[in-house]
Amino acid sequence: MSSDWNEKGKLTAATAAVLGVTALDVICAQQMSSESSTNNSSGKSGTRQVRQAVRINKSPDEVYRFWRQLENLPRFMSHIKSVTDSGNGRTHWQATGPMDMTVEWDAQMTEDQAGSVIAWHSLENADVYNAGRVTFERAPGGRGTIVRVQLEYAPPGGAITALAAKLMGQAPEQQAYDDLRHFKQILETGEIVRSDASIHKGMHPGQPPERALTEEQMRDPAPVLA
Repeated sequence: MSSDWNEKGKLTAATAAVLGVTALDVICAQQMSSESSTNNSSGKSGTRQVRQAVRINKSPDEVYRFWRQLENLPRFMSHIKSVTDSGNGRTHWQATGPMDMTVEWDAQMTEDQAGSVIAWHSLENADVYNAGRVTFERAPGGRGTIVRVQLEYAPPGGAITALAAKLMGQAPEQQAYDDLRHFKQILETGEIVRSDASIHKGMHPGQPPERALTEEQMRDPAPVLA
């Protein structure tokens, strides 16, 4: 504003536009919090739902056993630091939250059917309320296993923090997508395949597009990553 080179009218209009967008973001975040409070299944305030799926070229028993050994989770879940078995179906989790904050919680397993399903929820006083259910079903034609993940969580700090995390590329929806791809790669190849984007900085050739989903996969509310 103090520069003699600036056109005051245009600068004022641009500043007003930025402030308007910021206010809209805050209003949207508040609406997200309000809607989540009335529509979540657990009754916890401000919770959100995440659903993802992936097809893995291994049997349901193999996939289940790897996931059930909870110490394996940090190998493919980028935000999980550690999972410690406390006994009697309880575990202690350490993770990296939005804006690189460290969060911890204890969880109780609520369902455990060999080769079929694992479910859990966090206990009281958790830094981050969360609950989840993972199912392992044989894919059509004997083509491995379809893993479906349903997560419910309440971001620390509520909707404003969730919005900021999404803008910074840390949204749980994207994390779940990436984690399942890493899970698939570890089971099928023994390692996580890193893309050019995670290795090279700046401009570089892109990778080929993903294969198109089948009609069956498109009908499912949580598309399967084949």
